[in-house]
Amino acid sequence: MYVIFKAKGKQFKAEEGMTLRLPRFDAEPGATITFDEVLLASKDDKITAGAPLVKGASVTAEVIREGKGEKIYVFRFKRRKNIRRKTGHREKFTEVRITGVKVG
Repeated sequence: MYVIFKAKGKQFKAEEGMTLRLPRFDAEPGATITFDEVLLASKDDKITAGAPLVKGASVTAEVIREGKGEKIYVFRFKRRKNIRRKTGHREKFTEVRITGVKVG
């Protein structure tokens, strides 16, 4: 059984017991988060697609930790002008473990 849910404007596929890296949430490690925006649910051979959401479906997750992802480097330059700029960016994330998947 799996579901596809929406969190912070992005879509994620989840199964019970799975560990996911989501965009940063304001939650302490050990807290429980519930996601109600389930777009698609699959149970055995039956697939339920929402229009736009599946009624009564939800995903519960436990926050494991918060952190920063790998550094991404961006290099900009203009030729023949001696203009060069190198910057980096690290996306913050919240790592969660899916504890329950409820299909309505």
